[in-house]
Amino acid sequence: MNSTLLSFLVAACTSFVISVRAAHPFLCCDVGAGKVCVVSAEGKIEWEYSCTHPQDCWRLANGNYLFCYATGAREMTPDKATVWEYVAPPKTEVHSCQPLANGRVMVVECGTSRIVEVDRSGRIAKEIKLPTPPPSVSVHDQFRGARKTKNGHYLVCFKGQHKVVELDRKGKVLREIQTPGDAHEVLQLPKGHLLIACGDGHKVIELDAAEKVVWELNENDLPGNPLRLMAGCQRLPNGNTVFCNYLGHGHLGQQPQFFELTPDKKIVWQFEDHVHFQTINQIQLLDVPGDVTKGEIHR
Repeated sequence: MNSTLLSFLVAACTSFVISVRAAHPFLCCDVGAGKVCVVSAEGKIEWEYSCTHPQDCWRLANGNYLFCYATGAREMTPDKATVWEYVAPPKTEVHSCQPLANGRVMVVECGTSRIVEVDRSGRIAKEIKLPTPPPSVSVHDQFRGARKTKNGHYLVCFKGQHKVVELDRKGKVLREIQTPGDAHEVLQLPKGHLLIACGDGHKVIELDAAEKVVWELNENDLPGNPLRLMAGCQRLPNGNTVFCNYLGHGHLGQQPQFFELTPDKKIVWQFEDHVHFQTINQIQLLDVPGDVTKGEIHR
């Protein structure tokens, strides 16, 4: 091997090692690759489970992992023992789940147009019917991210109708917020703010309690890192936000899969590993303290 080729290979390998450093350990869903993973701060996959189209994921206070996939939701131990599972009805899709303080798991079903809260025995303890989208919206496009808030309300992304809907404890629609794109995630932040990732609208908006846009991230605000399909996100205690930039729909391998951004739109760090990952769509940083069932982690 000549010295020029050797130098090139060393440089390439060094570049690869640097590019996959994560800065923080994290849990993620990769819907395109069909897996849920735990990744170290050095970028090494430490835990991996294959499933079809995983869309939401959480590390629980007991160290287990909760995630949903195309046909249901599951809680697994670090040694991959299933300790809880919900199987959705036929001809439905599941794109969102959330662990609740009372031990239940909230699951949103496309097809049946409902929210269910499932107890530890796998029994549906509560059902909330959602307004059924029109026939022009396919089952796959009905709903995406959903969260139950501290006051017991439900925030649901009606993906195909480009809106976020808030419902009360009994399922009464309280408000509908039109979004500039097919909403994929909605988070309730302190002071009543909402952070909404607008999917293929290539945009993120933060609304105050009066639904006024107080912050936004647009398609070309980050030089060399255009917004593709904006999916999962996590607001950090320091005010920064981690955004998943889903790279499907023709953008595989072209740029980082997610990044941490300051309020003044400066990238703090970003993650890019096109060898092991395709389309990271949800994330939870694992070195942020807090109990996810108590709303202490904003994602």
